[in-house]
Amino acid sequence: MSNEKERYEQNESEPISEDEEFLELVLEAQKEALEKAREERLARLAGEKVNPKRQPPFARFLAWLIAIMLAFSTFAVIFEIFSIPAVEFIKKSASLSFQSDIQDYKKSVVQISTQDSKGTGFTVTKDGLIITNAHVIEDALSLTVYFPEDGIYEAEVIESYPEIDIAFIQVEGENLPHLNLAKTYEFTFNEAIYFIGNPLFFTGIANEGRILGTKALSDWKDAVYMMDAPVYKGNSGSPVINMDGEVIGVVFATIDDKEHGNVGLFVPIDLVQDRLND
Repeated sequence: MSNEKERYEQNESEPISEDEEFLELVLEAQKEALEKAREERLARLAGEKVNPKRQPPFARFLAWLIAIMLAFSTFAVIFEIFSIPAVEFIKKSASLSFQSDIQDYKKSVVQISTQDSKGTGFTVTKDGLIITNAHVIEDALSLTVYFPEDGIYEAEVIESYPEIDIAFIQVEGENLPHLNLAKTYEFTFNEAIYFIGNPLFFTGIANEGRILGTKALSDWKDAVYMMDAPVYKGNSGSPVINMDGEVIGVVFATIDDKEHGNVGLFVPIDLVQDRLND
């Protein structure tokens, strides 16, 4: 397997920037702190004595840092203070989510969880056929799918096509929200698109970008497309949606391109349609 393949295969394995590492550290510590506080409240309500343990200096510092952060009313203030470029997508998502079309698209975008990973997928039929990346469900012993408005479902793998990093999974449902697939995609430079996924510790994040062109990968038969967009760990399986509301591709990785820098990669809908119609 080439070094290039190792770099772009699965955007989950793409090196995380220092900004992302800091964000993940803060969010994880915040989650642990809130859970500990919840457990202590429950213990007090049950009449149990709570003996707080003395924390090491770094843990105390981090706890104070989180406490200061929580004092602000919104994440936006935190992001401005720390100037974290990696989380600008949160503010953009909040803005886009006021749009009625984005609200509708979000209903069909699901979180897919396995025993040791998290990714994104989206429904394309009302009875629960879901498209995601092959690497999201690879080696999964069980699959859990979470719909924003329809709850949790167990899923099974229908087909997997590692050569284009696409998989179809199925849940048992009726009248589920779903997205419309374009029959084909014709490239237009700088075309505006939306994509929705579950990056980092977040879910249902909508964002926008622009299509830059095709990219030939050393060990893929078919070319994929590059987009100038904030794609992060967890966005694998996100639908790429054009301004007509049709899915034109599926996000699967990021890559450092010589001309455009760090960009998102997506599988064109033509390749997905070919497998669906096999």
